[in-house]
Amino acid sequence: MSEPGDPRPDDDPARRRDGAGGDALPDDAGTDESDARDGVVRSVREPALHEPVMVVMLTGWIDAAGAAAAAAAELTRACESTPILTFDDDTYIDYRARRPTMQLRDGLNTDLDWATIEMRSGRSPGGRDVVFLVGPEPDMAWRRFGRAVSTLAVELGVTQMVSLGAYPFASPHTRPSRLSVSTPSSEVLASVNFARSSVDVPAGMAAVLEHAMHARRIPALGIWAQVPHYVSAMEYPAASVALLDGLAEVTGIEIEALDLRDEVAEQRTRLDRMVAEKSEYQTMLTQLEELHDLAEDQESEAGGPGRESELEMRSGDELAREIQEFFRDQG
Repeated sequence: MSEPGDPRPDDDPARRRDGAGGDALPDDAGTDESDARDGVVRSVREPALHEPVMVVMLTGWIDAAGAAAAAAAELTRACESTPILTFDDDTYIDYRARRPTMQLRDGLNTDLDWATIEMRSGRSPGGRDVVFLVGPEPDMAWRRFGRAVSTLAVELGVTQMVSLGAYPFASPHTRPSRLSVSTPSSEVLASVNFARSSVDVPAGMAAVLEHAMHARRIPALGIWAQVPHYVSAMEYPAASVALLDGLAEVTGIEIEALDLRDEVAEQRTRLDRMVAEKSEYQTMLTQLEELHDLAEDQESEAGGPGRESELEMRSGDELAREIQEFFRDQG
């Protein structure tokens, strides 16, 4: 279903818009020539997939507490994913900024570990085919990368793209991590029950892919988990679980992730004990709880998701340092 602002199908079937820079896509998409042009190196020529969902988690942009990376790792394991293609490192990666790791053993340079962007395919426990786009965010050639990924998505029969991310927010650890959404489609936006943000920020590659997919008539959205700002520099499994639950809500892909869910309760207990040691921390937590609950009440009265509350980011630097020291001492 088209919407106002949607790109119109080109009258000439030999030309299709890519949505990530305006260049027309040629008809040789998926050929050896186009793979060479786009830096695509296939390990499986025709993977057996039926209407897969594409899940995107590219490291290097906003992922507070590594919550999205942890969620993606659980997904790729649960879906027993295997590589189907990689993207040429020299085309998309700046190795002066993202240097390979040298494995040095008693003076012997045994190997180099290169950061690589890859696509993997798997199947969820419920039987849904999934394509994963994982690895580092490209350092260059973003428009070319967007064209390449959206072309591959069409070729593979992808029916939906979902990217995962997490950001620090003035929220309490005593409440479930809230989710917010980004999408270029008003129709997709209306279909999800996540918070809406209004802000101008530098974009990540996932935002480029949202537009590239949207231009190819593939529904695309980003799911973002809020991480309490005072724990954003450490692991926060509650946000990872929230992302997995949000993904299940919009795609039907469900995984148990029992170990990760057990970690949520364990960390909650340890954080509660840490906060209880100082009255000023308890006061801060109470204020965050009140603001969080107020926003929830306002959404409930409005009958649906609303804009993110414009909360003052209270400094949690001191608390964050002490929490990290506390966890190190406990370890």
